[in-house]
Amino acid sequence: MAGRVKDKIALVTGGAMGLGKADCQLLAKEGAQVIVTDREVELAHKVADEIQGDAFALDVTQEDQWKEVFGAIEERHGGLDILVNNAGNVIFEDILDCSIENFRLHMAIHVEGTFLGCKYAIPLMAMSGGGSIVNMSSTASLMGYGNIPAYTAAKGAIRSMTKSIAMFCQDEANKVRCNVLMPGGIETPMVRDVTGRTGQELMEIPDGILPKDSLGAPSDVANAVLYLASDESRFLTGVEIPVDNGLFARPER
Repeated sequence: MAGRVKDKIALVTGGAMGLGKADCQLLAKEGAQVIVTDREVELAHKVADEIQGDAFALDVTQEDQWKEVFGAIEERHGGLDILVNNAGNVIFEDILDCSIENFRLHMAIHVEGTFLGCKYAIPLMAMSGGGSIVNMSSTASLMGYGNIPAYTAAKGAIRSMTKSIAMFCQDEANKVRCNVLMPGGIETPMVRDVTGRTGQELMEIPDGILPKDSLGAPSDVANAVLYLASDESRFLTGVEIPVDNGLFARPER
């Protein structure tokens, strides 16, 4: 079914590459006017040119930049329908090696960035008659990984915050929904680099059902984003969905 988000205004953070780029491409393909944001503004503009969207520089940890972006969206489009809080980072350090600076960096990008996006998107969405916020956590927030305590803490906070935001919006009756996705291993530039394959071509993920322990494709997450962004998911809010090929469900992890 084409045009599943036709004429909706969508903002994606970290949209220049990886999962964010796939989100931007699919939302645009399905009819949305997409605003691509990223700290890598040249790459963001490249993606925006490809999908006939807009692009803005955005460091999600900077509140003033959020205000500028939302001000521009309100001026150009009069409202917002979809927000995908996708921007993120990961540094592999265990609890003994992780510095307080790196711990705070994870919190600033993931937790504060998501908080600021939701805080300023909700009033704009309410003006538009409602909208859908999709926050990006990780199946790592549900499991124990000894080498990424800062990342798992930040992603866990996003899961909890999403539920609170969803209930606030429902109580306010502003027609804004808020849900969270939890991807497993997805073949992106970030995953390639942290698995020691920096500079190599990204692996091509085959079509069809994948065997266990396979990496997924960015499109696997983008398809879930599209569903939550569309009116098809109108009865979902405060929901957390693993996109992980059964990783979390498997007992012998």
